[in-house]
Amino acid sequence: MVKFSDDVTQGVEKSAARAMLRAVGLEDEDFNKFQVGIVSAGNEVTPCNLTGPELSIHAKEGVNGNDSAGLIFSTIAVSDGISMGHEGMRASLVSREVIADSVELVMHAERFDGMVTIAGCDKSLPGMLMASARINRPAIFLYGGSSLPGVYKGKDISIVDVFEGIGAFEKGIISEEELYEIECNACPGQGSCAGMFTANTMASVGEAIGMSLPGTASIPAEDQRLRTAAKESGLQLNYLLKEDIKPRDIMTLEAFKNAITTVLALGGSTNAVLHLLAISYEAKINLDLNTFDELGKSVPHLADMKPFGKYHMVDLDKIGGVPVVSKILLENKLIDPNCLTVTGKTVGENLENIDIPKTQDVVSFPNNPISKEGGIAILNGTLSPNGSVVKTAGIEVNEFSGPANVFESEQDAIDALFKNKINKGDVVVIRNEGPKGGPGMREMLQITAAIKGAGLGKNVLLITDGRFSGGTTGLCIGHVTPESFDLGPIAICQNGDFINLNVSKRELNLELTKSEIKKRFESYKLPEPRYKSGVLSKYSKLVSGADSGAVTS
Repeated sequence: MVKFSDDVTQGVEKSAARAMLRAVGLEDEDFNKFQVGIVSAGNEVTPCNLTGPELSIHAKEGVNGNDSAGLIFSTIAVSDGISMGHEGMRASLVSREVIADSVELVMHAERFDGMVTIAGCDKSLPGMLMASARINRPAIFLYGGSSLPGVYKGKDISIVDVFEGIGAFEKGIISEEELYEIECNACPGQGSCAGMFTANTMASVGEAIGMSLPGTASIPAEDQRLRTAAKESGLQLNYLLKEDIKPRDIMTLEAFKNAITTVLALGGSTNAVLHLLAISYEAKINLDLNTFDELGKSVPHLADMKPFGKYHMVDLDKIGGVPVVSKILLENKLIDPNCLTVTGKTVGENLENIDIPKTQDVVSFPNNPISKEGGIAILNGTLSPNGSVVKTAGIEVNEFSGPANVFESEQDAIDALFKNKINKGDVVVIRNEGPKGGPGMREMLQITAAIKGAGLGKNVLLITDGRFSGGTTGLCIGHVTPESFDLGPIAICQNGDFINLNVSKRELNLELTKSEIKKRFESYKLPEPRYKSGVLSKYSKLVSGADSGAVTS
């Protein structure tokens, strides 16, 4: 393999570079070794990434040896939970690109031969996988671990219960004191949100696609096993370097299909659609949005996980983690066993000795699934001609028709809900929240949870060109493309227009004639950009549509 680090370690002319490396701890014996970057999104702005610095140290212990020398660096992360429901959320998806770009820049500048990537929160996970695919030097991914659930009145709770509690309080269903108690108990410590929300979904993707050591996706952040896994990940990176196994050797089209199948079986976050499209773009794999729907029709929903089910990630861990789900899928010929993984073995070889517990109800079997189809569906139709995404896991409604109640931003919709201006039977349309128009494609747990908390979860359909949290449940359709800013039909939807949803037919239709749509567009004017300078303005000019992953490179 090409040894990139020779650019900074070999020859008299590299004396200055070696002098700098000596200052950070390298010695003569290290300059003939592989140089390995160990990168985390560790910080204190979110509990999701609190483990990053500690795990980096353990990973470095695994890397360092006769053949490799590791050096730690870091990247940014933002907290979706903290930035939810206000302007800060516009930065969330943008941070995914910044993470991928920043890792690429350090790897390129410092000439590292490989890397160990460690991440916890929603955007740092796909950002690391995007960087690995783009750079295509030997790499391994480690999840920073999920949090344990909190407890309130004897029931397990998570951050989603707080957001739903806000809606319940505003409607007078619970008291301020009750909401305070939920707030104080929902997040008991370090780690990403406890349910099968976006972070745990993408951690499962990292394992299912072959970029993580088997069994590591479900280990809680507090667990000592995660420290051991960090060291083992560092050791395994040495193997990948020696064998010159690169991310694109692992992240093939078949591996992406395995990852999608796993997401569908777990009832995972709709954000996985966006992120897998983005990762596939960096891996130079032609992954089509409709692949999610094609697989969803044959892959059953098996895992009874929050936000719609009973269990958290720690419960999946107790029965054996993602390998148990993979073994069930393999035995039913739903995943490809021949895909290479970071172990140097195939998926099938990794699963040979995995036993499926017989006395558990966290994960069911294809002969008795939660539902016969996977937890995500792709819709088309006159309102979303290029596609939109609905999380079918946990919803009981197949059809919904009603008048549009249109809002120009998420905040406008939240204000209307709290003023009782959203009613049963409404189709709430929130536009100008797409990747370009937002900009940043805000995640809308605040409004979806508030609607549910207000007792309207089964009676209101929400449609947006923005996106949703992995904690979102109910009648919610996101990623509408083209987005409003790209002159999609959602741009000219008006109050009172009838909208029809049919999940089984995969249709989302705006009940207007072609001539009426044409007439409205003739008089339509794009709104002024919300940001005319800075990173959000730059992002808006570069980003692609949600149907291609909202990528900027």
